[in-house]
Amino acid sequence: MKVQGFTIADATFERSPGFDGEVFAGNLVDERHGGAITVGYGRYGPNESLPETLAVDDVMIVLEGRLTVTSGAGTVTAGPGGIIYMPRGEQVTIRSHDEGAVTAYVTHPHWREARN
Repeated sequence: MKVQGFTIADATFERSPGFDGEVFAGNLVDERHGGAITVGYGRYGPNESLPETLAVDDVMIVLEGRLTVTSGAGTVTAGPGGIIYMPRGEQVTIRSHDEGAVTAYVTHPHWREARN
């Protein structure tokens, strides 16, 4: 791998696997590129709720809108510039608000491999 820079325009978004709502992920670096981590952008429609048991360590940086993550440990809400860390194995519900949200994310290991 080489040093690279990305913008959201570089992402090709796919619906979040196993979810019918308006939640999309656009990987820019993952196992297909030889990286050790997955890096990409996420897009959440208004008022979406995504329950998930995390198969990876996940970091989300909120770029637009707001997200609330609820787990057994409590609730965290972040807006633009906020960072949310979710550890592997945690049961969470990720909820967007009226305006939806755009995030950048980093996972370890690769989320696509961990889901299979």
